[in-house]
Amino acid sequence: MKCPFCGNADTQVVETRVSEDGDFIRRRRQCASCEKRFTTYERPDVTFPAVVKKDGRRIDYQRAKLLGSFHLALRKRPVSTEQIDSAVERIEEKLLNLGVREVPSARIGELVMRELKKLDKVAYVRFASVYRSFEDIDEFKTLVDEVRR
Repeated sequence: MKCPFCGNADTQVVETRVSEDGDFIRRRRQCASCEKRFTTYERPDVTFPAVVKKDGRRIDYQRAKLLGSFHLALRKRPVSTEQIDSAVERIEEKLLNLGVREVPSARIGELVMRELKKLDKVAYVRFASVYRSFEDIDEFKTLVDEVRR
């Protein structure tokens, strides 16, 4: 594994941990050259369904886009990286278990909202307000009232 700091190919595994659900392995590595430490994750190489956008385009599933949505919604909120990673893992597991070749982006959006609702109510409202593109304040108020219950 190449060091992300100096590019040296000689790195050593310092610690290895299996995730709670056993879906991936986390490894702490140290560079032999600059001695900096970094983390890598090993997970099975699986094929996710293609994402069908609202306009009908089909794109490859991108984990980075899903993580970006979570990070944006959870910006300055007290939610750990581990909690975000677990939420993304749960969504990916659901996508794989669907057993389909294509999934509408709206379905992924609904899965994200469900996970955000469990993690942080403010982040849920943030995401939903953009995702559902409310036309007026009453729709937004209805969502906030729903979260308060």
